[in-house]
Amino acid sequence: MEPTGVSTPIGTDRLILRGVATTMKLKAWCPRNALSKMWRTTLKQAQVILQLPDWLRALNEQQTDPFEDVPARMDFVIDLARKNIERGTGGPFGAAIFASDTGELLAPGVNLVEPAHCSIAHAEMVAIALAQQTLGVFDLSANGRTCELVTSTEPCAMCLGAVPWSGVHRVVCGARGEDACAIGFDEGAKPTDWIGALGERGIEVTRDVRRDQARTVLQQYHTSGGLIYNAERIDTHRSDAASE
Repeated sequence: MEPTGVSTPIGTDRLILRGVATTMKLKAWCPRNALSKMWRTTLKQAQVILQLPDWLRALNEQQTDPFEDVPARMDFVIDLARKNIERGTGGPFGAAIFASDTGELLAPGVNLVEPAHCSIAHAEMVAIALAQQTLGVFDLSANGRTCELVTSTEPCAMCLGAVPWSGVHRVVCGARGEDACAIGFDEGAKPTDWIGALGERGIEVTRDVRRDQARTVLQQYHTSGGLIYNAERIDTHRSDAASE
């Protein structure tokens, strides 16, 4: 029996997925039953916790005014990416979910891959998950709501896959995927016409909003020797630009 789980709404500071099958038999899904005591304990707890950095939680609480236009929303997420670097709390990416009509910030997100030891903790994934938990829905378009994902860099293959199921109506991008690739990140296998593919699903994409500013943050991360955290088979390394 594989573990099952339910999500627990916790506001806009962290996401917890808790397992409900606490008496599950591990032999059925663990090869040769080769789990250490540590892993047995972890799996029985069956929970994943992604917590926003303290500085972002404080910023989120202070941010009560709506963002009246797209450039202002992009400035906000680029600043999240910059602060994430400067505070040493993750990678050079920021994102947020906004109510399209009012500009209300529903959930911020930053890249937490390195501190959370979680390869799926990209800024877009964090923002989407937190927005859904905050609103108590798995579909951000529920009840006639229109939401948009604003991200400092175009979504990678993983985040692109999450967009249609998230319920957002629009994706607004700063830097392009090639800007992230230029400093060593692997963006994955994305369809050549990914914008057209989203368009067929009724999801609008707006590119290059404050692209230069967003690209500058990526370069800042690169020159500071930030971790380029691709899988080892792809070549995980620290940027050596700082020593050049």
